[in-house]
Amino acid sequence: METTRLGTSGLRVSRLALGCMSYGDASRGGHPWALPEDEAQAFFAQAVDLGITFWDTANIYSMGSSEEFVGRAIRAHSRREDIVLATKLNGRMHDGPGGSGLSRKAVLEQVDASLTRLQTDYIDLYQIHRFDPGTPVEETMEALHDVVRAGKVRYLGASSMWTWQLAEMQHAADLGGWTRFVSMQDQYSLLQREEEREMHPYCAHTGVGVLPWSPLARGRLTRPWGESTRRTETDAFGKTLYADTDAPIVAAVQRVAEQRGVPMAQVALAWVLSKPAVTAPIVGATKPHHLADAVAALDLTLSEEEIAALEEPYAPHLPAGF
Repeated sequence: METTRLGTSGLRVSRLALGCMSYGDASRGGHPWALPEDEAQAFFAQAVDLGITFWDTANIYSMGSSEEFVGRAIRAHSRREDIVLATKLNGRMHDGPGGSGLSRKAVLEQVDASLTRLQTDYIDLYQIHRFDPGTPVEETMEALHDVVRAGKVRYLGASSMWTWQLAEMQHAADLGGWTRFVSMQDQYSLLQREEEREMHPYCAHTGVGVLPWSPLARGRLTRPWGESTRRTETDAFGKTLYADTDAPIVAAVQRVAEQRGVPMAQVALAWVLSKPAVTAPIVGATKPHHLADAVAALDLTLSEEEIAALEEPYAPHLPAGF
């Protein structure tokens, strides 16, 4: 598995990241399609075998049980020093003042809770899951800097916000002499390319690595438009992200895939990987072929004509997902 630097930081990560939202305890608020631990362990083992050693989760995924699964999986299938471990905070874990958001109280409380669930002394990449308009950016950035200085976190990342908000937070870090973000985890796929307008140029210019979530549009780019799965039928959030106007893009992916003789997922992911701002797409897996297809996409080089055919049907979208 190829590794690459995360932005201009010194941290090297696998070219693909394992997204762990699909692993969790449904009884604790997990998604209906989330796999229980006995089924999820096979995917962690497969990821290690394939060299996907960059794992991404969040405190809010299945109300902490995803982090617990990940912590146990590292001990079962790898070594802590061989995994680049990423998690997030901001979502509501409880109703108390430190249960959500990016206040100093929340940052200090939630990092310790994540460390406990993950059974580790440190988090490699600690990410703010969303922007918190209710907390001064200086308060957030200083608190995040303090958990870095305390040795609990190695690097900081951000996720899904307006470009000006990321720029404001980075500027606050610079003024305070605090730790900057080295990554941006944002929604990016053939069905949602709005980040190309400002966020990706900003990240490329300032040395911030891009970690796309839903690079396969929550599976919609992996099968003909209209085919449903258990996830599409129960994914209320996903239903807000895409519309029937996206169908021509999916049809373009299907045509290129048929011409190449490869699954649609490989074509859609190869397109994301071709973009210079992208460091490592985050890939979820609930079937054995999902990770195999993702790894195969690393060796699929699309021609300029194929890229143009995939991009031509796109129409401007409203930014979504944050």
